[in-house]
Amino acid sequence: MRDAAAWFDTHTYRFDQFDPAALVAAKRDTRVSVLIPARDEAATVGAIVTTLRSELMDRVPLVDEIIVIDSHSTDATADIAAEAGATVFHVDEVVPHVGSRPGKGEAMWKALAVMTGDIGIYLDADVQEFTADFVIGLLGPLLLEDDLVFVKAFYDRPWSSGPPRSSGGGRVTELVARPLILDRTPLLSGFVQPLAGECAFRADALLTIPFVSDYGVDIGLMIDVLREHGLSAMAQVDLGLRRHRHQDLAALSAMAQHVQAAFDLRTAPGVRESVESTAVVFHREGTEMRMGERTTTTVQRPPMRDVLSP
Repeated sequence: MRDAAAWFDTHTYRFDQFDPAALVAAKRDTRVSVLIPARDEAATVGAIVTTLRSELMDRVPLVDEIIVIDSHSTDATADIAAEAGATVFHVDEVVPHVGSRPGKGEAMWKALAVMTGDIGIYLDADVQEFTADFVIGLLGPLLLEDDLVFVKAFYDRPWSSGPPRSSGGGRVTELVARPLILDRTPLLSGFVQPLAGECAFRADALLTIPFVSDYGVDIGLMIDVLREHGLSAMAQVDLGLRRHRHQDLAALSAMAQHVQAAFDLRTAPGVRESVESTAVVFHREGTEMRMGERTTTTVQRPPMRDVLSP
């Protein structure tokens, strides 16, 4: 804990300490790619892409490309993102010889195959009232600190109803991820929101590590970056306020299974390519309570550099 606390004091930033003009000067010829995995986010993805183009491409030249990876959307997500100015790929069309899986981790992994930037920034597609500060805050440490390779976001996540209040690190973070981190990877215990979807990275760092599928992807990446580059190469940025929809308990329960599986894939003894887990679930039919099972399979994708190598 002492090492994590010392890291927290020296590697935690705020988005508003970075000046966009200074970042443009520091950027020089570095290419920056914004990568947005998306499934059924027609309500928000257009505004996010429009803000990125107007604020960080047209007004301040910090972003060189915006890529949306459509993960089997059933709405107009892909069309809206393209009309707003993003380059859109369907997840099945990227490196098709390795097949395709559902889930966020697959979309993030395949984004590496089509990005052209030296630095990548993953953004979630469901953010409401999105501002350019998200990208400025994540990009700042990487452009100004040569020793950093990975920057994680954290923020306040107020509930949409009732009095304003922070939701802390999120329910799955506090109840599942945080205890596992303390037990298995305590050096990561200084991260406020290890499951946050937004992060920035040097492409070379992520091209050489495996990706865990589904919602285990975020903690899986952090474990591998820590292993390969050390805690001093990682940082976090307070992005202020993030508004988005909150998942129901059934969805959170499935996320928890994937997070647990990610820890097993990346920290348990032995080499495994997948973890299958079963949870007991209950639902009511009329006046009767029913008991069932939900089985999830979390897999590990190989480093993208290996996939792209001839």
